[in-house]
Amino acid sequence: MRSIRRDIPPLSEVRRITQKKRDAWWTVLLVDPVATPLVRLVARRTRITPNQITWGALLLGLVSAACFAMGDWRWLIAGALVYHLSFTLDCMDGKVARLTGQGSVFGAWLDYIFDRVRVMFCAVALMAGQYHRTDDTRYIWLAAAVVFLDSLRYLNSLEIFKTRHTMRKQIKARLREARRAENEAGVAFMEDLLRTNPEADIDQDLRAAAPEGTAGLPQPQVVDLQQEFRRRFPLYLRVRSFLLRHRIRPHLISGIEFQMGVFIVGPLLDSVIEATLVSGVLLLVFELAIIYKLLLSTRDFTRTIASFEHDAVAKAA
Repeated sequence: MRSIRRDIPPLSEVRRITQKKRDAWWTVLLVDPVATPLVRLVARRTRITPNQITWGALLLGLVSAACFAMGDWRWLIAGALVYHLSFTLDCMDGKVARLTGQGSVFGAWLDYIFDRVRVMFCAVALMAGQYHRTDDTRYIWLAAAVVFLDSLRYLNSLEIFKTRHTMRKQIKARLREARRAENEAGVAFMEDLLRTNPEADIDQDLRAAAPEGTAGLPQPQVVDLQQEFRRRFPLYLRVRSFLLRHRIRPHLISGIEFQMGVFIVGPLLDSVIEATLVSGVLLLVFELAIIYKLLLSTRDFTRTIASFEHDAVAKAA
């Protein structure tokens, strides 16, 4: 492939453009330090597209699965290393898209589907190789468990996103009605403001986190749908702020860490059963915590909607 030379900003600017404001700790600590300089090099000197990188990640994932299928520990080590390379490429496609402006809806779909295909093939190959080596039927169940937990994580994430989006949409609709009636300010959600400014002390001053408004215009109304959760777990906000300052999302064991535990830590230590069980249990614990947080958030949502109705009745009176 003929090399080219694009006008790409310095590495510090590339980091700002391409790296997410919050990401999995595995990505932040073990992938981004390598992936971001590679993204700058690829964008500057090649014509490689994000979709081509996505295909490369899938092909490396299949190579990793082939290594896992061999069963021997030396092949497990090779499979783990190749899997990490595959994941590094998987992180690079989105960064290249953001840096070069080549992102597309189809590319996002392709990336998601290929991720699930890679996990499925690697899970089946890893457990089949170990079953062939040991005749231990537990590996058959583990293969099914890995595929199920990976699917559960992403389905749960999608449904939680849809639920939160629905709550926000309803709140914004209520406030738009009030704004049309009284020319009031818009709405901002405390969770978003704290993500932008994790240093804000919301217990003392909710406005400390709010973005500066235009001179002469009212500040947006801040809606906090995490009040009950923070009230029950006051230490969470400090931990969350510390992690966000380092770009690490509070959901410490997500689908990424689960995959790394199964396909990297387990093979490297030749402890596939133990690593898979521990990773699966931790994933379920964090998923249940997110569901519980969502439950408390829906209660805050109900109270917020009720307060809007109460204010409307009071103003009408």
